[in-house]
Amino acid sequence: MYPDTLNQARSLTLRNATFDDLPGVLTLLAETAGWLNGRGIRQWPDGGFPAARIEPLIEEGTLYVLDDDEEGLGGSGERLSAPAATLALDDHADPEFWRRGDHPETGLYVHKLAVKRAMSGRGLGGTLLDWATLRVAASGRRWLRLDCSKDNPGLQGYYRKIGFRHVRTVDLPHRASGALFQRAVDLASPAVPRARRRLPSHAYSR
Repeated sequence: MYPDTLNQARSLTLRNATFDDLPGVLTLLAETAGWLNGRGIRQWPDGGFPAARIEPLIEEGTLYVLDDDEEGLGGSGERLSAPAATLALDDHADPEFWRRGDHPETGLYVHKLAVKRAMSGRGLGGTLLDWATLRVAASGRRWLRLDCSKDNPGLQGYYRKIGFRHVRTVDLPHRASGALFQRAVDLASPAVPRARRRLPSHAYSR
């Protein structure tokens, strides 16, 4: 893993997204969707998501952005480019994927996780998932859960490598996603203190 991901030379700040961040978030999601589709992975719609899909996450306070502070701000205070990464974390279990027997209320769910291509390979995704694990623990729940493309074995292997367990794959003809994964929250496990060490004082949530 990358023990100093957020303590590297450039300053990275994790915070709740605001509506001022919407253009940058949409740009990042579109960039990620284009990269995925270019590799033949139908995880997200080509071109990204419409603003109407992201605005509710901002309004609910469940969308987070990782600022790359070296990118700077424009003259009127607007961010000049997409954030380094983004993710949503909430208790909204997709009813097409998570069954009553899964006890959906026992987990928090990751959505819209994306890292800027220029920042890939630095462990930001794993760091954000470790941070989300801490949020699950703080909420008193048991599981950090997510879903990904049924046709992306590379990403599925990555999730397994960082401690997620494959629950099942739900094959719905109208959904590209459906490979379900979860990671148990265990305060005694290496993942939790590792995440705590990584998050500097300027990385925060609401």
